[in-house]
Amino acid sequence: MAELGFGTRLQRAIADTSPLCVGLDPSAALLEQWGLPDTPGSLVIMGESVIEAALGQVAAIKPQVAYFERHGSQGLAALEHVLARCREAGLLSIADAKRGDIDATMTAYGQAWVGQGSALRADAVTVVPYLGLGAMESLFIRAEEQGAGIFCVVASSNVEGRAIQTAMTGNGSVEATLLADLGARNQRYVERSGESLGPYGAVIGATREAGTLALSTFGGCFLVPGFGAQGASASDVGSLFAGTATGSVLVNSARQILNRGPAVAELAAEIFRQAQVLRDALN
Repeated sequence: MAELGFGTRLQRAIADTSPLCVGLDPSAALLEQWGLPDTPGSLVIMGESVIEAALGQVAAIKPQVAYFERHGSQGLAALEHVLARCREAGLLSIADAKRGDIDATMTAYGQAWVGQGSALRADAVTVVPYLGLGAMESLFIRAEEQGAGIFCVVASSNVEGRAIQTAMTGNGSVEATLLADLGARNQRYVERSGESLGPYGAVIGATREAGTLALSTFGGCFLVPGFGAQGASASDVGSLFAGTATGSVLVNSARQILNRGPAVAELAAEIFRQAQVLRDALN
């Protein structure tokens, strides 16, 4: 097992900086807005600028993998560069890949996204659970061994997902069942390791209500989309995650920050503003 698990590393990074995570979403429209061509080289330029602006202010950077994959092998090379720069800068990275499959395929995804020696290695990766959490066991084992994190989509911020996530099973809603399973894994990890948080995180959208979800006893970290451009305020985030462990809530913001580019000073100023309001809301 790695010296420290992802939950502890993220908790410390949030304490040292802020609960803000900058989403790196280099879409064609944003690149054009920055005055850049839609090329792999421009992905690197945007990534470098965001990392420079975020240093010392945020806990993590979250590259959206799809925007890199659309450029094929050169786009993945750009992503490798961005992930390497995050490691060099001491910034946690979350590969927003939303992978989900079974058995040997998940083993391969684990080798790619959280495997030591992989050029695509990130500190955490996002997954979708609809082939069953048990089918991801090989990825979970590797993540624990490497001190990496898993963020599973539980209750997303998009309205299209709500019918599936709130559907009822024999054990309650789908989202509550997923959260309980991940929480149990966190509890077992904490008991073995003596750390305060486990490596199994949940993606919970800030635009929703907690409902019956047991967020305060989850024992892991939360990745929170929906803040800012998608409509949720810092006070919404604070209300939703009231009672959760200190340093367990990581709030993603992309468009409102990236729209301030390409000047690094402007990006840094917007990051500073958002980081401060989130600190205030979650303290």
